[in-house]
Amino acid sequence: MANTPCRRTTRSERIHALSRQMALPLATLVTLSACSPAAPFLKTGDELAHSGFTAHYADTTERYAMMNLLPAGMLTYRPTATGPVYLYADRLGCGCVYMGGRSAFAEYSRGHQAPAYAAMTAELNQHPGWDWSVWSGNADPGPSQPRHVIGAEW
Repeated sequence: MANTPCRRTTRSERIHALSRQMALPLATLVTLSACSPAAPFLKTGDELAHSGFTAHYADTTERYAMMNLLPAGMLTYRPTATGPVYLYADRLGCGCVYMGGRSAFAEYSRGHQAPAYAAMTAELNQHPGWDWSVWSGNADPGPSQPRHVIGAEW
């Protein structure tokens, strides 16, 4: 037997070997996340946020009920004293309502097919009972009152 010295692996060789071992699981994870049923909703939420909309989470029973008055996955509006506030109910992606003013709506409309104003008005007429007070910061009922999470109460 030939006497060969023991060769030590370098740090870069160990990192390269580890990256080869992790390549397949990482590729599988990326592929599965792209196929998620919530992926379209998450993408829309990102696009709304980039346009200037703000996510308001339906983290109380009252907010959850108000979110459910809105059509899922459709922009609509509710009138206020300062002008319309555009709303998008994202029940699956974040369990929230994205809210934005005229500028956010205009920015979003530049790159997306926005619903016609008549369609949004028709939706508003079907669900006129919108209560802005449940979305204020002091509307949180506190720990002694029931809160609603999508699918369960805590």
